[in-house]
Amino acid sequence: MAVALGNSVYLWNAGTGLIEQLLTLEGSETVCSVSWVQGGGSHLAVGTSSATVEMWVCEKIKRLRTMDGHTGRVGSLAWNLYVVSSGARDGNIVHHDVRQRDHAVATISAHTQEICGLKWSPDGKYLASGGNDNLLNIWPTAQGQHYTQPQYLYSFNQHLAAVKGLAWCPWSSGILASGGGTADRTIRIWNVNTGANLNTVDTKSQVCSIVWSTHYKELVSGHGYAHNQLVIWKYPTLTRVAELSGHVARVLHLALSPDGTTVLSAGADETLRLWKCFMLDPTKKKEATDSKAAKSLLNMNALIR
Repeated sequence: MAVALGNSVYLWNAGTGLIEQLLTLEGSETVCSVSWVQGGGSHLAVGTSSATVEMWVCEKIKRLRTMDGHTGRVGSLAWNLYVVSSGARDGNIVHHDVRQRDHAVATISAHTQEICGLKWSPDGKYLASGGNDNLLNIWPTAQGQHYTQPQYLYSFNQHLAAVKGLAWCPWSSGILASGGGTADRTIRIWNVNTGANLNTVDTKSQVCSIVWSTHYKELVSGHGYAHNQLVIWKYPTLTRVAELSGHVARVLHLALSPDGTTVLSAGADETLRLWKCFMLDPTKKKEATDSKAAKSLLNMNALIR
């Protein structure tokens, strides 16, 4: 796991418990966002307060390149295969093709204020962006590309505060959850295939982050003022399943473990907390293992051929 704190990024190995420092930025620069490449690789994108995106190979503790294109801090990052999209305080989204020398393949004027949420859909068809202008925009991909068109498909204005929490449903195509800030406090479920707002719930707290369970029809939200807690919600009814308390300041970020059982929360109280939220069904676990083994075998056969 990559953790940004101040001007540094640390790597935590959950298997061994070891922590190593990946990088420290110079002077008064700070790290504003981190995002792992898709597919379990060791490449990490790092957004900085000096308006750049750095690419690091964590296995080698080596910086590959620094990519520019923004005029404000880069607070949001999202990957779509070999394209990493960055959102910044300048309100722009820049799509970087990390394979190319001229990395900036598209720049989009997306929001009138800072972009505070950015997520690609699992199928790579849509990019959702949330802004400090209270807007949630949905961007379709350009034909045959892994970056978006310059014109949004939808611009939703129902949230009454900044849209920071964004998460795509991993098992239902085109379903998106979004969360609003202190003046809004709602989680909204959208179907971007139709543009419909399927459900809305008042959480009674600022929504900072959202993750979906990969095993259950549930999602988890992280909150700030007034309750600084995590809440598990049943989908699609959005009824409360559980409230998880412990943080004494805003829950800024959430991440789901690769096996889908554990939610990690990062708080403004500078603590990381691990919550065992979802138990794996033993039969599903075996099916997943068998499927993974079969997939590996297929990949191996393809390589041999």
